[in-house]
Amino acid sequence: MAEHNELGHRGEKIALDYLRQKGLQVEALNWQSGKRELDIVLSTSRELIVVEVKTRTEGFLLAPEDAVDARKRRLISEAAHHYIRMYGIDLPVRFDIVSVVLGRDGSCKRIEHRENAFPLLLKRQQRTAPRRRRL
Repeated sequence: MAEHNELGHRGEKIALDYLRQKGLQVEALNWQSGKRELDIVLSTSRELIVVEVKTRTEGFLLAPEDAVDARKRRLISEAAHHYIRMYGIDLPVRFDIVSVVLGRDGSCKRIEHRENAFPLLLKRQQRTAPRRRRL
C-alpha cells in the first residue's frame, strides 16, 4: 500500500474513533459510487452526517481542511445525493470535515472537527425540485 494511502487510513481510523466517542451512529465507511467516495457516513435521530477526513503530517504547508476545494465538495455532494436516493433517506444532510495532523511517529498531534463545513452542492440537473421559468 502506498504511504499516502496508509496515512489516509490511519487518519480515518483516528477520526472514526473520535466521532464514535461523540455518540454518533456509523452508517457507512468508505462508501463508493463510481469514482466518488464518502469517507464516513454517520447519523443522529435528526440528521445524516457526511464526513470528509483529511490527514497530513506535521509540517505540511497546506492545512488538511484546505484540501477540500470546490471540486471536491461537489463530488462529495454528488456521492451523498446518490447515497440518500439509494437508501431512501429522508433526513437533512450535514457535511463535516475532520482534519487529522499526525506526528512523524504516526501519533495524532491534532484533530479538528468542523461541523457544517459546506452546503450540498449539485449540478442543475441533479436538483430534486425543478426550477420555474420566468415568463
